[in-house]
Amino acid sequence: MAYVIAVAGKGGVGKTTLCGFLIKYLCNKKKGPVLAVDADANSNLNEVLGVEVETTLGDIREEVENSETGGKSPIPPTMSKQDYMNFRLSGALVEEDDYDMLVMGRTQGAGCYCYVNGLLEHELAKLVDNYEYMVVDNEAGMEHISRGILPKVDLILLVSDCSRRGIQAVGRIDRLARELNLGAKDIKLLVNRAPHGELNEGVKEEIEKQHLDLLGVLPQDENVYEYDCEGKPTSELGEDDALRQAFCRVLDTLPLE
Repeated sequence: MAYVIAVAGKGGVGKTTLCGFLIKYLCNKKKGPVLAVDADANSNLNEVLGVEVETTLGDIREEVENSETGGKSPIPPTMSKQDYMNFRLSGALVEEDDYDMLVMGRTQGAGCYCYVNGLLEHELAKLVDNYEYMVVDNEAGMEHISRGILPKVDLILLVSDCSRRGIQAVGRIDRLARELNLGAKDIKLLVNRAPHGELNEGVKEEIEKQHLDLLGVLPQDENVYEYDCEGKPTSELGEDDALRQAFCRVLDTLPLE
């Protein structure tokens, strides 16, 4: 079973950029096969990594749901839903040199998806056995984890900017994760985009108030902004980049096993 790392935080704090760095870190350290999962409804981890994705798991879920509700079904009459799901999932897995990637896609709409979500849970459980690590980029509500579609979680990295409201937001996610009893061994806080890599006293007070376990403070990085504006994958920033170096130093303190 893979060691599962879930990354969560409110929008715009840089969690997806850090996910990209984390995936590259694990690959560079030769930690073993890595599966990257984009579980944010506003999927863009593939852009951070420079990967093209044609099919999401949400697309497959919609196709199977249509077959159950009388809509136009793409499933051949001679094929079961399970066989069709197996076939489509194999096509949804994007294989890169150092890692593979799955995009969960948008959240479900009206109607019950229990059966289809059960199929996804079953297939992902089989797939994850092939990897040493699974990195999940979540939306703030962690829907796919809370619905039990993803496997167990070993480490949750909560990402915030250096504002009190940002810390309050991840504090709510922290409480949700504990209420869900996900079995995570650790829930850690990363504060991103801090001027000069430092926190003011007000933010430190809020971290303590929210009972968050601070793992590290990461600096504001103009290179990330420039890469994004130019449409370059931010995960390709050089090893001398200040944010990448700071994040790698933080990751070096974790056992990740």
